[in-house]
Amino acid sequence: MRGIVLTGTVVLVILGFGNHIWWLAAGVLLYLYATRGRGSPAGPPPASGSGALPDSYRAYRERRDRQARWERRYRRERRFEIRRQEREKSR
Repeated sequence: MRGIVLTGTVVLVILGFGNHIWWLAAGVLLYLYATRGRGSPAGPPPASGSGALPDSYRAYRERRDRQARWERRYRRERRFEIRRQEREKSR
């Protein structure tokens, strides 16, 4: 995203040598990117009147469940490795 904005700004500045409106457009582009770009904090979460989970919590739950499935699979497929690690921990 940053590369696209910088490239667009450079193009608008180059075009600005013939028409100064392009300079203004480059300034507006940089201003919008600075105020509403990636670095700005997200707005408040939507109201959950219907009981739906917010996207951030839903994503968290999906990551947590995926990690738990992976750990169960790892323990199932590598029983001897898990036992060895537990023995070394207890020493």
